[in-house]
Amino acid sequence: MKGRRRWLPWAIGLGTVVAIVVIAGGVAVVQNDYDIDEQSVSIPFGPIALDGVLATPPDGTKPLGLVVFVHGDGPIDATYDGFYRPMWESFAEAGYASLSWNKQGVGGSEGNWLDQSMQDRAAEVEAAISWASQHLDIAPEQIGLWGSSQAGWVMPKVARQTPNLCFMIAASPAINWERQGRYNTVAQLRADGASQADIDQAIAKEDPTNKLLKDGATFEQYRAAVNGEVDGMTADRWVFISKNYRSDATRDLKQLDLRAFLILADHDLNVDIADTREVYTRVLPPEQLEVKTYAGATHGLVKKNIEDSTLLTYATAIFNPRGLFASGFLADQQAFLEQSTAACKR
Repeated sequence: MKGRRRWLPWAIGLGTVVAIVVIAGGVAVVQNDYDIDEQSVSIPFGPIALDGVLATPPDGTKPLGLVVFVHGDGPIDATYDGFYRPMWESFAEAGYASLSWNKQGVGGSEGNWLDQSMQDRAAEVEAAISWASQHLDIAPEQIGLWGSSQAGWVMPKVARQTPNLCFMIAASPAINWERQGRYNTVAQLRADGASQADIDQAIAKEDPTNKLLKDGATFEQYRAAVNGEVDGMTADRWVFISKNYRSDATRDLKQLDLRAFLILADHDLNVDIADTREVYTRVLPPEQLEVKTYAGATHGLVKKNIEDSTLLTYATAIFNPRGLFASGFLADQQAFLEQSTAACKR
């Protein structure tokens, strides 16, 4: 009896831990089970193929509206490591399918995204829209774009070059490449607590690099100019920047003829939201544009208090992924899509 009593607390404790693990696992499974159907697709683009995902409402309703996703910078896969799925679910509730694909050279997609200009990326999106229009049961008057950050240079080109698009949702979009780069440098340093002297030094270091780009320098010339201190710059990345550093969305935005939802975050260290808001509101008429700034949100529209903690970010992503986003972000986009459906059918 004495031995049994010694083991009893341990057994109870182990049982409690096991129960907690099982419950936590169940919660994670439920929270990451989205009310959408996903299927793999292959999108032809010239001589290459892009691996993609089509997310649709589970009830099989057709025809559907379509949201075509345009990624930001970096080697992003079709789901953005699952980050897009809460949006796909809310879009499905509004009667829209979502189409996204691995960037070139990511996963099974052929090519190399670092070889692309913003015009190349726009052509890729246009090819995806054309493919979807021919192969999917999509309402042609209900096709639009969703994109963030670097997509701010791509989507306006697509909208200008593709007639009859219904809408564009622009989340933290950039306007001018050089202004954005300078803003990001300063904002990040300030957030890190850098002194003004450190900030001035960083800006002074950027100016010669910008001149090299304007002079058409090769990566080898850049590396020699900075005495080998390339700070992570690669030859491929230098080519990508050389192709795109002149990017400015203003001219394309002036020619838009669709509904636009501009989404901004008040803790954005990547994009100067004042500059972006000023350009959008100046060049687009009020009846075409809706603007919303989310308090306590970062560049990715994630709640800042969550993004500031690696542990909290992972825990939220596992147990409450929809809770990563700024309050109202998912619902407001869904409402915009529902309004777009009515507007674009007229």
